[in-house]
Amino acid sequence: MTTSELPRTATAAVDGGVSAILDAIIALERLTASLAASRAVAIDELRRLILTAAERDAQGGRSGGWDTAVTARRVAATELAAALRVSESAAQSLLDESAALTTTLPGTHAALREGALSYAHTVAIVDEARNLPPSSHDEFEKTLLPESTTRTAAGLRQRARIVRERLHPDSIDERCRDARERRDVRLEPARDGMAWLTAYLPAENAIAAYRRVSEIASSLGGSGDAEQRDDRTLAQRRADVMTDLLHDGIVSGSGAGRGVRAQVLVTVPALTLLDRGAAPVSPVPPATLEGYGPISADVARRLAAHAPSFTRLLTHPETGAVLSVGRDRYAVPRDLRLWLRIRDETCRFPGCGRSAASADVDHTVDWQHSGATRHDNLAHLCEAHHRLKHQTAWLVHQAGGGVLEWTAPSGRQYRTDPATRLAC
Repeated sequence: MTTSELPRTATAAVDGGVSAILDAIIALERLTASLAASRAVAIDELRRLILTAAERDAQGGRSGGWDTAVTARRVAATELAAALRVSESAAQSLLDESAALTTTLPGTHAALREGALSYAHTVAIVDEARNLPPSSHDEFEKTLLPESTTRTAAGLRQRARIVRERLHPDSIDERCRDARERRDVRLEPARDGMAWLTAYLPAENAIAAYRRVSEIASSLGGSGDAEQRDDRTLAQRRADVMTDLLHDGIVSGSGAGRGVRAQVLVTVPALTLLDRGAAPVSPVPPATLEGYGPISADVARRLAAHAPSFTRLLTHPETGAVLSVGRDRYAVPRDLRLWLRIRDETCRFPGCGRSAASADVDHTVDWQHSGATRHDNLAHLCEAHHRLKHQTAWLVHQAGGGVLEWTAPSGRQYRTDPATRLAC
């Protein structure tokens, strides 16, 4: 064999193996798509059964006060979320997608069942078909499905937006006004002491905010002089500018006005403050930031020493039990409410991650039913799940130590543990 023949022979061998593996991957993707189509049928059957049960309860005078459709929607979403261990919003998306596939988008459902569409492609079609009148669905599918075999899911979604715009009976001005009502800001913890802060805004506001941050960040680059040069990247300066604006309302040297600094809770073990952090095998983290989780000892010491708006909580270095709640902040909440906020950290409904800081403190056994205002009869529930507890057949029981045991309308049981174990 000559030297010139080696690459061709090796390439042929590799290509044969790669081709076989790619065929197997494609077959598995088709199987996954087919299973997703079957899952959609099962999920929609769950929705129908729960709706039937809610209608029967309403006819029998056993309604909790909500509209039948609202009760069925909330019960179905919470049942599915708890069973699959996903967020309630993710469960609601599965319910909505499954209903659309089995009722209004039969062509898309058939393509998914045959493996011609991935579930990501399917979701792109379902999302963009949302709010289109049923009379437009047939043309919408006929236009998009042939193109789905040559486009990525992102590319198909972009094409679907164009088709949707052509078929939608409402003007884009009306839809923009409706969309503005859903504006929001969200926090998502990331790795290594970082987090994502995202905002869903009207496009012109988002662009204006981004441009302002970018312009300020660019102006901080400095000159070529080594003493004045800012060695941060533009991306880093953008992040720092936005942080300064949101925290203080000012950017150093910019002359912008001062705002209001937010208040947060940071739990700091005593030895962390002494620069004698817990041993590597200790289950207790160096410190914990409310709404995020573990942070480094250096950050915890800096916050405890220099940030007057932080509540400093001293904990036992081995068990993590709170030893003391500092009273060095203005307008300190009542002791019990703060104690519960530290214990719970989030809404205590299964799978919910909404912050306890903005949630209700609920009597597990209702006050009117002789429930006491005690730590072992109180827990944080966000407004949505607080109402769910009182309007549906979801039940909750305090099992001791801050543990809540929930029973779903289906009879399934779920347990939620406190974020922090506190000594009573």
